[in-house]
Amino acid sequence: EPDVVFFGLQMFLKEYLGRPVTRAHVEEAEAIAAAHGQPFNRDGWMQIVDRFGGYLPLRIEALPEGTVLRRGVPMVQVVNTDPASFWLTSHIETALLRAVWYPSTVASQVRKLKRLLQPMLEKTADNPDAVLPFSLHDFGARGATSLEQAGLGGAAHLLHFRATDNMAGVLHARRYYDAAMAGLSIPASEHSTMIAWGVEGEPRAFANMIDRFAAGGSVSVVSDSFDINYAVSEIWGRELVEKVKASGGRVIIRPDSGDPIETPVHVVRQLDYHFGSSLNGKGFKVLHPSVRVLQGDGISTADMNQILGRLEGFGFSSENIAFAMGSAILQKVNRDTYSFAMKANARQDETGRWHDLFKRPATMNVKASKAGRQAVVNTPAGPEAVRIDDLGDRRNLLVPVWENGRLLKDWSFAEVRERAR
Repeated sequence: EPDVVFFGLQMFLKEYLGRPVTRAHVEEAEAIAAAHGQPFNRDGWMQIVDRFGGYLPLRIEALPEGTVLRRGVPMVQVVNTDPASFWLTSHIETALLRAVWYPSTVASQVRKLKRLLQPMLEKTADNPDAVLPFSLHDFGARGATSLEQAGLGGAAHLLHFRATDNMAGVLHARRYYDAAMAGLSIPASEHSTMIAWGVEGEPRAFANMIDRFAAGGSVSVVSDSFDINYAVSEIWGRELVEKVKASGGRVIIRPDSGDPIETPVHVVRQLDYHFGSSLNGKGFKVLHPSVRVLQGDGISTADMNQILGRLEGFGFSSENIAFAMGSAILQKVNRDTYSFAMKANARQDETGRWHDLFKRPATMNVKASKAGRQAVVNTPAGPEAVRIDDLGDRRNLLVPVWENGRLLKDWSFAEVRERAR
């Protein structure tokens, strides 16, 4: 089954290949290469500066971003447009491969999470399509290695969900895919703004959040600073229950510690006891509209599955709870998660004839690479690779997106989202 989402190339093309190489760049690179003990192709780079205005003489073909495909089907193919710059296709491998594998891997992993959440919502919620986009929140900005990683991964998450606290992801979707606002958030407390009131002041800290933010909207309140069970049963469930209901808004209670499976399920049951619930059209309990739960403390896919299964067992709709993930989305991935690689597949000789290039390690067939120039065609089983020579009159899904400094395709975030759906 197709399980990889292609995403992110356009960010690289606009941010890096959109800037010309200058003489100053070449001189700096030459000095660094010499000090590093590496040869440097000064003539080749100066030709690119002088003949091509510093823009790389490459044609990059790619699938439409958001395409879902199986492993082993090419996503991107690079050809040099200047015979003298034959070395350039391999030269950009590190930068290009990194630009594609990371956002594509995050988009693919998040799609798996969506496919885990969707069936349970369809089974237990009246309006699953409205709830699903806000079922997985991106809390990963501070768990990423850098601002750029947060942006690349955050934009990938937003292909499938709308809830995010990762502003870099929102900005990447806006800057590179023209998304006016790709993700939404709500006012939320953090531990420092709660514990500043002291242990005795926790009820006033909670009440303050309601007064400031709950009128007609949602507000998220972290409630485990001292004792999550006491906070839910005594403060929310007795002291503030009428205030919460009268606010006209929705308080999203966040248990941020304890057993990742038991705690959120227990909180939902406590809220049911104190705030009440109603049965939806599918016969599952939905908490009073003024309260919901958000579980975002280091949960795994397996934890999410168990939480939803237990809630269903207790008769609750999965719309009562949303999840948040940080490093599990943005950080716990690598290039091997989906076996990303880039290899030379063909060379053209002086007569214009193409020759296959490939690797076939005798001891490890899994490392074999595709031979010959590639095309990708639609089949009933999804996109499949074929040799360009065998394409015939079928449509090649690998389309030129970049040539000699010009961006040929500018996908909008809405288009990419629709494909990934």
